[in-house]
Parts: sequence; C-alpha cells; structure tokens
Amino acid sequence: MSNKKYWQNFAELNDNERYQKLQKDEFKEELPFEDSDGKGWLDAKAPRRDFLKYLGFSTAAATLASCEMPVRKAIPYTNKPENVAPGVAKYYATTFVQDGEVVPALAKVRDGRPIKIEGNDLSSLTKGGTSSRMQASVLDLYDTNRTRHPKRKNGNRLEEVATFEALDSQIANALAGLGGAPVVLLTSTIVSPSTRQIVTDFLAKYPGSRHVQYDAVSYSGMLLANEATFGKRALPSYQFDRAKVIVSLGADFLGTWISPVEFARQYSYGRKINEKNPTMSKHYQVESFLSMTGSSADERFVHRPSETGAVAMALLSALGGTAPAANFADAKLKAGIQKIANDLKANTGAALVVCGSNDPNVQTVVNAINSAIGAFGSTINWGAPLNTKQAIDTDMVTLVNDMNAGRVGALLMYDVNPAYDYHTAQQFIDGLKKVKLSVSFNEKMDETTELVNYIVPTHHYLESWGDAETKPGFVSFIQPTINPLFKTRPFQTSLLKWSGNNTDYDTYFRQYWTGKLGGEMAFEKALQDGIIEGGARPMTSPIGNATDSTAQTAPTTTGFSGGVYNGGGLAAAVTALSSAKKGGKTELVIYQNVAMASGKQSGNPWLLELPDPVTRADWDNYAMISVSKAKELGIELDTDYEYYMDKPVIKITANGKDVELPVLVIPGMEKDTIAVAVGYGRNEAFGKASFEVGKNVYGFAHFNGRTVDYFTDVTISEKPIRKEKVAQMQIHNSYEKRFEVVREMSMGTFKKYPNEIKEWREELHKASAPQSGDFVKDGTLFGQHSQPGLKWGMSIDMNSCIGCHACVVACHTENNVPVVGKSEVLRYHDMHWLRIDRYFVTDDNNTDDLKAVVFQPMLCQHCDNAPCENVCPVAATPHSSEGMNMMTYNRCIGTRYCANNCPYKVRRFNWADYTGADSFPNNQDQKLVGKLDPAVFQMNDDLTRMVLNPDVTVRSRGVMEKCSFCVQRTQEGKLKAKMQNRPLQDGDVTSACAQACPTDAIVFGNVHDPNSKVSKLRKENEQRLYYVIEQIHTLPNVNYMAKVRNTDEVEEKGNEHGAEHASQSKEAQPAGEHAAETH
Repeated sequence: MSNKKYWQNFAELNDNERYQKLQKDEFKEELPFEDSDGKGWLDAKAPRRDFLKYLGFSTAAATLASCEMPVRKAIPYTNKPENVAPGVAKYYATTFVQDGEVVPALAKVRDGRPIKIEGNDLSSLTKGGTSSRMQASVLDLYDTNRTRHPKRKNGNRLEEVATFEALDSQIANALAGLGGAPVVLLTSTIVSPSTRQIVTDFLAKYPGSRHVQYDAVSYSGMLLANEATFGKRALPSYQFDRAKVIVSLGADFLGTWISPVEFARQYSYGRKINEKNPTMSKHYQVESFLSMTGSSADERFVHRPSETGAVAMALLSALGGTAPAANFADAKLKAGIQKIANDLKANTGAALVVCGSNDPNVQTVVNAINSAIGAFGSTINWGAPLNTKQAIDTDMVTLVNDMNAGRVGALLMYDVNPAYDYHTAQQFIDGLKKVKLSVSFNEKMDETTELVNYIVPTHHYLESWGDAETKPGFVSFIQPTINPLFKTRPFQTSLLKWSGNNTDYDTYFRQYWTGKLGGEMAFEKALQDGIIEGGARPMTSPIGNATDSTAQTAPTTTGFSGGVYNGGGLAAAVTALSSAKKGGKTELVIYQNVAMASGKQSGNPWLLELPDPVTRADWDNYAMISVSKAKELGIELDTDYEYYMDKPVIKITANGKDVELPVLVIPGMEKDTIAVAVGYGRNEAFGKASFEVGKNVYGFAHFNGRTVDYFTDVTISEKPIRKEKVAQMQIHNSYEKRFEVVREMSMGTFKKYPNEIKEWREELHKASAPQSGDFVKDGTLFGQHSQPGLKWGMSIDMNSCIGCHACVVACHTENNVPVVGKSEVLRYHDMHWLRIDRYFVTDDNNTDDLKAVVFQPMLCQHCDNAPCENVCPVAATPHSSEGMNMMTYNRCIGTRYCANNCPYKVRRFNWADYTGADSFPNNQDQKLVGKLDPAVFQMNDDLTRMVLNPDVTVRSRGVMEKCSFCVQRTQEGKLKAKMQNRPLQDGDVTSACAQACPTDAIVFGNVHDPNSKVSKLRKENEQRLYYVIEQIHTLPNVNYMAKVRNTDEVEEKGNEHGAEHASQSKEAQPAGEHAAETH
C-alpha cells in the first residue's frame, strides 16, 4: 500500500523542531525599537511601557502629518473627447503577438488609457484564454525604458534625430551609397500577411537583398524534418482535444512550446471528468527536468537530454517500426516506453506524440511514430499549417559568416536581439562592426540596438495597426488603443518610405484589407470582432465532457488533412541517432520558463516577480538539480537549505563559457541533468528592473551543423563555491498542520469509489453537528447568516489547473497589486493576492522518486464564518450581503490580527509604501522603511502609473489587502444590467482570474442561481467537490474539485488521497477521520 506525502519544500518535508518553531512566527519581522541594553537589534525586547510610549508618539506624529498633507491638483477635462465617457471602459479587439505566438485579445481602455488585456472569446482557437506574458504586456506599453525618439550614432554617442523626414533622408542616402552591396532584412518570424507583402516590395527595390528570419528559440529541426517527410517546411496544427493518449517527449506544450494558450485550451477538454463521464485523456511526459507540462502529466519518466533520440527510437521500435529497441540502464524508463507504446497502439487514430527537440533526426523519428499510430489526419492537421516559427538555423549562420566576411552592406533588424540571444553572440557583434549601415527597429534599447548606426523606435502593439495569420484562414487584427506615447512609428512605414512608397502603414493596412474583404463595411466588422476565421478549423467532438452542460463546443471541421507521409528519410535519421555521441557525466539543458520565455519581456516587473510554477522562485534564474546531485555536491537538504534564502552556488563550464548560478534542488530531475532558464542576464540599457537579474545562458547552446542544440555536456565545480540569495515564495505560508488541503485520487480509485470524497464530507458533517446533522447551520456556535439575493462563489477544478499563472498576473493587473522587488520577497513581503501552491508527491521513504505534482490556486476563501472578521478591532474587514469578505482600506490600522487568524494565509500587508501613494513623507523615507529595489520606483513613475485601474484603491503603507472577488467588476456588471433594465445574468460578471484562465479551471458566479455555471459545476461534480479545511466551519465560498490522476492504480478507502501532508502529524487529526486522508 502506497504511503504518499504531499509537501511544498524540504523544510516542511523534514518537519524538525526548528522548522516548527520558525513556522509559529506569522510575521518574521522584529519591532524597530532602540537597543538600550546593548543586546543588539535581533535580541532587543519591547516592554509594554516602550510599546505604549511609541504608540502614543506615532499617534501624535500621524495627527501632525495629516495637517501638512501635500496638495495634489486634479486637472479636469476642458473639452471632453467625443469617444470618451469618464468612468466607462471601452474594449478594443487586438492581438498579442510574441515569439511567433498569436493570441486574439481585447484591450480594456479607461479614459484613453489601456489598463487590462483580456482574451477574445470569438476566437475558436483560444476561446478567450490568455497567458501570463499576454496579461503583463500592457505594462510594457508604459515602460520607462522604451526608446522615445529616433537616434543615430555619432562617433561613440547616440544623438536624437529631430524628425523622421530627416532620418529617412539620411538612411535613403546610406542605402543608395552601398554600391550594390547586399541589403539584409533580419526579423523574427513574420506572421502578418500585410507585412510580408511590404517586405517583398522592399526587397524588390534592392537587387541582391534578402530576408532572413531568426527566432531566439529555434524550431528549425521540426521544419527540416517536416520538409523531408511531408515536403512542407512548416509546422502542422496539433489537436490535443482529439487525443485520448498524449505523449510529450520534452515538449512543454502547456507552457512555452509553439502555441501554449491554444494547446492548453484543447488539453483541458480532455481533462474534464465527472460521474456521468468518468473518462479523460492519458498524458505521458518523458523529459530531462521537471517542466510545467510534466507537472500535469499522469505518468512521467526521465532521461538524459542526450538520450531523446534513443527514447524516440525505442518508442518507434516498441510500436513495430524499424529502429533500435530500448537499451536503458533505467528499468523504469524502459518499462515506461513499453507501456506508452501499448497505450498508443490501443488508441490508434486517437493518439498524439509531440517532441521538443530541435534535432531534425529526432523529429523525423517522431513523425514516423505519429504515422504508425494514425495521428496524421486525426490529431495532426496538415490542412492548416502554422505560419509561426519559420526561422532556419543555417540561414542565420550564413548571415553571420557573411557579416564577418564583409559581404553585407546593410543590416536592417526588426524584433530581434542576436547580440543577446544568439548562441555565438560575440561573433554576431564582431560581424555587425563590419556592416556599413545597421538599423534597429525595436521598442526598447537592448543589447543589439545600442550597437547600430540608426535606431528607429517602433510602436507598442497597443499603439499599432496590424494583422496576424497564425494559420491559413485564421486572421486576427491589431488596432491602436491609444495614441503613440513617444516619437515612434511602425516598422512597416519605414520599409514603405525606403522603397519609394510615401504611404504610411496605417493607410496601407486599411487599403490592403478593404480590398481583400470587399469593402469598408466588411473591414469595420472584422476590426470590431478582431478575427476572421474562414480556413481549416480544429476537429470537433473533444473527448472530454462533450455532453456536459458546462463543456465548451469546438468549432466544425473543414479542410482537415493528414498530408502525404514519406518515410524515406527515416533510415538515415535512425543511423545518425544510433551513432551520435553519448553524453558526458553531467549535462545541461537550457529552457524557457512561462514568465520570461525567450527574454523579450524580461524588463517587466510583473513577470520578474512572478514565481516559477515548479520552483516557486522569482527575480532570478538558477541551476535546477536533482536530489542525488545535491548529495554528490555535499548540499544538506535540511531546514536551513529551504527555509533560508541563501543557496549554494556552483560554477558551470561548457563550450568555452562559464557561469556561476545558485542551486535549487528539485525532485523529478534526471539525476545528472542541470536545467537553467534563458531570458535573464540583461544589460543596464534594457532597464534597471532587469539589470543584473540572473545570468545569460544562451551561450551554452551550440550549432551541430544543421540546427542549434539546447543541451550540452558541462563540468561543474566539485563543491559549492559560495552562497547567494534566491527569492522563493513557496515557504512563506504554512497551514500549521491543519488537516487536508490537497485531495487527489487515481482514475482507478475514482471508478471504484466515486463517492469517497462525498461520503467523507457527510461523515465530517455528522461528527461536527451530531444533533441535527446540519453542518452549515449547527457546525459551530456561529449560526448561518441569511443572505438573500446574490451570493458570489467560485469553483476551482484542480484537474484543469496547469499552473500557468495567467490568473496571478491578471489579478495583479486588475487590482493594482504592488511590485515589491527581490529584497522584499526575501523578507517574506510578497503581495500576490492569488498564489498557486505547488505540491510534490513522493513516497515516504524515497523523496527523490517524484510520483506527481499538484497545483492548487489559493486565494481568499470569502468565508461565511470568516475568522479574520471578528478579530479586527476597527471593523476594517466586514462581510457583505452578497457573501464577500470585504476590505475597508481607510479604516485599516495594520494590526495584522486578521492575517494571523486566517487559516488560509492569503492576506497581504503593505510593509512599505510600494505604490508611492502614501501622503506621509516618513512612510516614503528609505532610511525608515528600508531600501526598496529599482523595480518598485519604476512602477511608481508617472508613466508607469498610467496602467493603474482607477476602479481600485491604491493601498499605502500599513494597510492589509487581499482578494476582493473583483468587487469592482461585480458592481460594473450590476450597473450595466440596471441600465439595460434587466436582471443580472450568468456571465455578466466574472473575476479577473477566471477570465484569464486558458483552461477554464476557475469559474465565478452567483451560487444562488441554479442555472449559473458555478452552480451546475457544483451539482454535476459532487463526487470531487470539497472545501479546504472544512472541519473548522469557516464555510468558504470557494470550492475545489479534487484532482484525478489517470492511472489504473486502485487504492482502498482511507488511502486514495495519499498518506499525509508532510507537516501533518497523525496526532493532529480529528476524531473519526482516516489517517491516510489528510495532507
């Protein structure tokens, strides 16, 4: 019988006496009293007399300061713009495009300022889903480090060019003076059809010129493999919603691979489960390090990065293909490959294999696997190939060689930064010096832009017109939501001007689409919707809850094609992989995380402070290593390692480069693999918030002759060389051994005991209210409150939550949650209203053998019997008539009693004036409040503050805050219904987190309405429904649906939810409850 443990960090896992003592300190701050007896600050005590003395002084000081409050003038509208109604938001359809990913969006604009990005529900691909980077993109519009005017290099100095006309004249003369030397246009993958036409026209103007596309993270291996096997240098469309078995060989398709928002939406269809439909897709993940996608897998196996080809060949062999059979020392991996093959065979025509390798030989083998299981034409669609990720690595290598050989006369660069993210960046920099004319079209000053002759700053996408065609027939539009903030212009306008066309891009774009769509009316309708969808659509009938009243319907199918598979190149690929060099003792793999991705937004404070889903660390990159590697390095995984922020630092050396990085020990890693995220280590020109944050590891990638590999052999220091602080958020909150928090079961258990959780809750209710059996009414001495009318509630399906953190950034954006910086996170002062707790699941006796990972969004539960409410001495946290636990900020005096009494640890205290909103000068004095990071001051710049939501109070120092269930949104929805003289309907109101979620894991609504989505979910999923720490009768208005892992394992009653939470002692369990049911 298994004895599972659910734990968040090694300190909790060890649970020694020291950790227990540390966890008793709700706030790890010493009171700042003078050291009068020489003991030192940390040992000084505050006697009652001193406390009262300072309390009286602070009261008098506050009274005096209030008399000297500075005057802040408000400037009214003299002439109100016609299209602006003060206080009323407008929504404009637009599109978020980055690194080839295309997500249709809506921009919320208040008083002429874009303040929030939401998904476009009209898109059949994303269905209104978003990502963390998309949510944070609105902050980039107000980035203080944006380039504000065109510049030219004069000697070693960059000087402003007064007008674009002067700039055009200078560059036109420079182009004319090249003497026939080639002009090269270097861009990221172009997904805009109108831009592609402009590029074609520009190249025609300059004979011998060429267009090179370069992606910071390459998919060249897939392109070349598809060209060999299908004759198409493109990526097909993948349909995860059609797959009953999903196998990923190192592809983080829920996080950063190709089109994660689209894939997450598809994936979620197959993860919906209830009693009526006890089926779900089976997800296998085979990888080298613990990824976000791997954390959601039903079964997971690990291998060395250099063994990806061997794993693919072994899987093909197990399916009956021509390839070497499995020959791995790891018996678990070998057995796992055979199990995967059996499942794929049993689900031929309803299975899918994807691979994250950039090796064309590996991708050729994967194509053979998908052909063998009937994936082409069922779960892979060649009728709608993607227009994204088109760059070929050899094109960039050729360009860099030509630059160094003096064969490039002019280099025009748009949306690329090879001086930072190219694997041989120095070679590119050296070649750039030999190019006569170099021009950069970028929004910000970056590592490449600061080296060129001319800088032509471009608009942010929220200032721009544009289009994006992610696949044939699927077009989404970009339209400006604000006038350009600085002297910038579209990249396309520059190309038009320099090719002799005096039309600006705005006019060109309108003429282009008016002609294609047949008139102005059709064009205006397309802009209003934001999308046109007339091409090959996704398949129908997702395998999840298609008949469930809460399920979403996928669009109809037209033009679906499996392509014509040609396996002629398979033999050569197998031969090449069989003779490939074996990996060394230790291997390094570099990867993209969900916050930074390739690094284009690495100056964004919201993303820098976003904790990684797996490691729960922010403000840094680091070396992820296995438990066994930690032991080899002599790292003790005791309380000090996890609880304190100082982490051991190791030196990593490869390819003539070395880097020193702090170590984070993560279960589920291949024992001799190190993983490091890219996107960090920016220079000061890119912005103060990202300067000296992490290290740049792109240099560890290397060119293998055909494509760029993102893994390599490395040598590391034998022992840690020093310690360095890493900010982590997983250890800040403890449930203090308060019963179950996470509930999980296998599919086998769910089928055998579908009512186990429901019956457990009924027993709990009877034990708490033995007389009447009415738990809600008689569970404690506090009776039930009458709440007629509206009552807001939330349902969170842990089966659908993938840990992407889009909801966390959406909450930040909507509610003006402050950024505190690394120094404050290190002091446990993070301010996220919503956190996603990550739980490792291991056996009691082998913590290195990771069984699973569980993500649990945790926010204010808006309890009907809220423990926080009755301890506040000034009634700053009352309960509304609609079931919300409220915060009255101007009443709060900062006692923090509420946070101390909250069993869910979801309240946040403003330890400093993070927002610059405090009217008391002393609260902004760094000598008194401590040194704040540059990111905090960047967020308080007048420009950056334009992102603030005027419907939400900006909190100041000394105030407690927490999730409000987006009360401003509920009020907006009620007002809109009232103006339309109708009752409030389901869907009129949703919280920011629910709206942002790409998988519909979070649902918000009126629980008193039996037809609301949240009410239906609760009724149809009674078998999985539970409330966190229900025993203490807080009566939360947030329910959870237990996670079901699709494995055949059947555990008897009392053991299906794992052995215990790591810090849960059996003595602390309530009477009558199974010991094995607590976490």
